[in-house]
Amino acid sequence: MLDTLRERISNALGSLRGKKILTEANIDDTLRQVRRALLEADVALPVARQFIEQVKVRAIDAEVLDSLTPEQTIISIVHEELSALLGQANVPIELASAGPSVVLVAGLQGSGKTTTCAKLAHVFREQKKRVLLASVDIYRPAAIDQLRTLAETVGADFWETDIGLKPELTAKAAIAHARQGAIDVVIVDSAGRLHIDKEMMAEIQSVHRAIAPHETLFVIDAMIGQDAVTSAAAFDETLALTGVVVTKLDSDTRGGALLSVRQVTGKPVKFIGVGEAIDAFEHFHPERIASRILGMGDVLTLIESVQQKTDEDKAKALEKKLRTGRRLDLGDYRDQMQMTLEMGGIANLAKMIPGMPADKVPGLGNADRDVLREIAIINSMTPHERARPAIIRASRRTRIAAGSGVEVRYVSQLLRKFEKLQRTMRKVGRQKGKMQLPGMEELKNRFPM
Repeated sequence: MLDTLRERISNALGSLRGKKILTEANIDDTLRQVRRALLEADVALPVARQFIEQVKVRAIDAEVLDSLTPEQTIISIVHEELSALLGQANVPIELASAGPSVVLVAGLQGSGKTTTCAKLAHVFREQKKRVLLASVDIYRPAAIDQLRTLAETVGADFWETDIGLKPELTAKAAIAHARQGAIDVVIVDSAGRLHIDKEMMAEIQSVHRAIAPHETLFVIDAMIGQDAVTSAAAFDETLALTGVVVTKLDSDTRGGALLSVRQVTGKPVKFIGVGEAIDAFEHFHPERIASRILGMGDVLTLIESVQQKTDEDKAKALEKKLRTGRRLDLGDYRDQMQMTLEMGGIANLAKMIPGMPADKVPGLGNADRDVLREIAIINSMTPHERARPAIIRASRRTRIAAGSGVEVRYVSQLLRKFEKLQRTMRKVGRQKGKMQLPGMEELKNRFPM
């Protein structure tokens, strides 16, 4: 996420490393590089210019604390200004006090609206709410079919679209059904449109007037670049947006849309999409995004991701094993590896750890490929072999390699790696007290969830 922007801003701020004092000259030089990094990331020029001016004023007035270097002082200021630029944190979806809450989702063609509707539905389903998904995209039957399939995936109800009806009538009919069926939230997926298409913009304006939604969310593709400014302003003028969802941040290495859209519309970013999976959807936290951009990691999101992805029953069983001195088996190891993949992979997790130079660790880019290979190998074993890996001799290794489609040497590598892990865990198991990862207690105290 935002890898290129992070690297370039880090390089710019790194030019202050080793300097004893801040001067107007080295501040100007550093901020010139930061400005170039922002513009190359497709941040709108007025937004980049205002941001640099605010940082410069604060930097020139800043008193360098005894415990901070000039580099740390500038990083602190840039972090605060980035957070302010990105807006409010974790702004909730507006819900109705009575009757179904209505959310209208709008955006450009190909921005990821339909998937976003399903991800929003998943968020509400996690809150034990009953959700109805409805499409008013009468131009693309495939989009209706996609939303129907996604509704089944997340456990939401689906309103069958009559393509012979006007979109506003379809939306009203879905909401009327929701009132009768005790449905909590109706999410209306609109047709993609270009902001220069006056007829299509008039159509969604009619839908908006007809249903008076509690939330009107604008979905924007993070890779859209400079066009984010024009499209966001046009949609806001037409619909009076209440919030923004930025999608495909996992694919974007620039980030201009994310840094520009809030400043242009004045509306909060409420969610960000960070992958194709239904649960690859995060509440927006400006401070955390600013920390990622500056290479400072994102411990809170990492902790939340672990909490969400961890199977509580499996975690308790694993803890009991460790506490009672029983050995981990390859099934336990596989479960932990699968969890890392569900959280975005090892490289993604490494970027959330402060001080971890994830882009400079040898082989980290191939780590997820290696994990998938190890999972395939373990899945090719019998339950008895997973529980007692010591019995896996030459003939068994050959069979397991053939079953997982790898060379025998990879099976041997996994077994050696696992034996080394077991030796380490036996040493740790001799220590008194409850088993836990180093530093986790401190993290819990500093960041109570």
